[in-house]
Amino acid sequence: MRILTVVGARPQFVKAAPVSRSLRRSHEEILVHTGQHYDEAMSASFFRDLEIPEPDLNLEVGSGSHAVMTSEILRRLEPVVLDHRPDGVLVYGDTNSTLAAAIVASKIAYDDGVRPWLAHVEAGLRSFNLAMPEERNRVVADHLGDLLLAPTDAAMQNLEREGLGERAEQVGDVMVDAFSWAVERTEGRLPPVARQNPGYLLLTLHRAENVDDSRRLAAWVGSLAGDRPVIFPIHPRTRATLERSAVALPANLIPTEPAGYLEMVALEHDAALVATDSGGVQKEAYLAGVPCVTLRTETEWVETVSAGWNRLAPTPAALPSAIAAALRETPAARPPLYGDGQTAGRIVAAMERYEERRADLGRRAMEATLS
Repeated sequence: MRILTVVGARPQFVKAAPVSRSLRRSHEEILVHTGQHYDEAMSASFFRDLEIPEPDLNLEVGSGSHAVMTSEILRRLEPVVLDHRPDGVLVYGDTNSTLAAAIVASKIAYDDGVRPWLAHVEAGLRSFNLAMPEERNRVVADHLGDLLLAPTDAAMQNLEREGLGERAEQVGDVMVDAFSWAVERTEGRLPPVARQNPGYLLLTLHRAENVDDSRRLAAWVGSLAGDRPVIFPIHPRTRATLERSAVALPANLIPTEPAGYLEMVALEHDAALVATDSGGVQKEAYLAGVPCVTLRTETEWVETVSAGWNRLAPTPAALPSAIAAALRETPAARPPLYGDGQTAGRIVAAMERYEERRADLGRRAMEATLS
């Protein structure tokens, strides 16, 4: 097969790494980076940490509104697909890069009338909050997709309810593959600030609804004031608001530059608790065996909440009590919710089966025409 993989943001680099390693053993992959995350800390360092090749193409879209970013990816990606003629286009998650690539793959056709099929990793995740741009992105990608690769039972059930069950296959969560690989490579990666502040909390904030309004961002960071150290790798979007509005951080919050992937895994693994609005970091906290508080009104990873390892803090005022409860009441048992770490191989096998079925249908159609 020839597969064109589209990534654009940190979580997608992480998920694509094990799949790319598995895919390239027997097939051709064209890796396209949209440039949605474009600075060194959020992009290039991740490719080095994950030991995957640099992208074959970088569309260099950069930042912008949802409309500007999505339309630019559409404009720049279409000729890339036409030029490389992949059998399939592979997308991950729920970003603007995912949405744009799904639209290109579903609407494009080569000069012989053949179109590439679209495979979506992390299909079926739902927060049921349509105010989230990510929710709309993932719903559209699923409904346009030809092969929906679901990570969990709940994701499969969501797809079946939406009439997409026949296109779906449960393969497990590729984040388990990536995290297991990374944990083996984190020796010496824990930064000095973490070694100097044992028992720290780890904070990440980047979603627009939490950081674009300086008053809300100030309320979130203010709710963490106290005696316990809080290590805070600051996302570029969050830093822009902090600098623009001169939001003051409590004395116990320790700001750092964005962490590379292996450094972030080390920080998660050694933390007493993770507080985050990131879907990927929630999952990594669970895999690390560290309690998590999610700074949102909902989560797509409902299994972590049911298992008692994740709590929601919908408002800054709710955060201190959620942290106290998580530190006090997180259960000892941590069920293997997301698979066995062999998901990448199952994703590649599912794509192979899909391509073989499509090729077989093409052969039958040709035979019928000739007869």
